[in-house]
Amino acid sequence: QAQLVESGGGLVHAGGSLRLSCVVSGLTMDYYSLAWFRQVPGKEREGVSCITSTGRSTDYAESVKGRFTISRDNAKNTMYLQMNSLKSEDTAVYYCAAASFFICTFVEGNLYEYWGQGTKVTVSS
Repeated sequence: QAQLVESGGGLVHAGGSLRLSCVVSGLTMDYYSLAWFRQVPGKEREGVSCITSTGRSTDYAESVKGRFTISRDNAKNTMYLQMNSLKSEDTAVYYCAAASFFICTFVEGNLYEYWGQGTKVTVSS
């Protein structure tokens, strides 16, 4: 059974950094694109970043470009999101997701088949 487990969230001051991890089990990583989404209570889920199965292609929401970096290590069954220069508006619960296609997209979260339980990021101003 597939399982995605996020970690690395926490409380950080504005301008600080965090690195989120997503450990994937029960899936063959080579066949799955991965993505990060985030959601603030009462607001719609927002796509943050995506990465293809090989890691060759990545994409970012405009709001995080230049500050966040997505990566993956298939040998460790893990995806990462390095978040630098954090802003108060980055405060949210961050979710990782997996989909059995070979494109990079975070526009439509419903395309993703498997989801983690989320890790909370709070950025204080």
